[in-house]
Amino acid sequence: MASSEQATAADWPALRGSLSPGYTRWDGWQAGVQVGLGNMNTDFGNSTSPLVAFILRNTTLENEAAPSNWTTLPSNTTNGPVFGAFVGYNIQWSELVLGFDLAYKHPSNLNASTSDSLSRRFTTSDNIQHDVTIAAQSSFKLLDYATLRARAGYAFGQFLPYAVIGAAAGRFTYLTSVSVTDTMTLTVPPPPVPQGTFQQSASQGQDNVVVGGVVGGLGLDWAITQSLFLRAEWEFIAFAPINGTRTNINTGSVGIGVHF
Repeated sequence: MASSEQATAADWPALRGSLSPGYTRWDGWQAGVQVGLGNMNTDFGNSTSPLVAFILRNTTLENEAAPSNWTTLPSNTTNGPVFGAFVGYNIQWSELVLGFDLAYKHPSNLNASTSDSLSRRFTTSDNIQHDVTIAAQSSFKLLDYATLRARAGYAFGQFLPYAVIGAAAGRFTYLTSVSVTDTMTLTVPPPPVPQGTFQQSASQGQDNVVVGGVVGGLGLDWAITQSLFLRAEWEFIAFAPINGTRTNINTGSVGIGVHF
């Protein structure tokens, strides 16, 4: 007579999508969405230089005092939500995981602006005293950006801490306006003789300017199942200058993704 055996839960194969104890595969394609908070630092210190140099071109004042190099505007910091999506691919050797990802991010409101003025007195070699005032204002907005990053991580059970490095491309809108006033006085022969006042304004702006940058960051993926994971990440991007304005963005985000 044939004997019967009682099946237990341990005899059944693991359910699809469940995790084997202490082991998770990270290789293959993955995609997901992210939401976070971005901090954009914008250095407007050199943003007035091209316009001031244009206004004072071919003058003794610019040749000797170089007002175009004066720092008229300060830096500015702004915060705002950032939304995005990513797709990537991993290759795994034991605990080592290497891969790449492509991401698109859309800030809802990363818009920096500032205004200020600077006055200096300078006497040029032609014995003319210049009382110069530069008044300026500038605005700078990050519309969206994309990144292409290489990733390297080391798997610990359900967790994958990783580092990234790569390239970025950002799309910006900016507008800078400058007004230069120069009151000139002949210093010799005494007494000083007023020579008149020069005043001129100029502005420059552009929409949808695309510039490159470099990106680096750290993150942690947490596998909920073999096909679903959560992500926490910090990312830093430094963009190339636009019209003398430098900007960088720090973003902390969380997300959810799938393996397929």
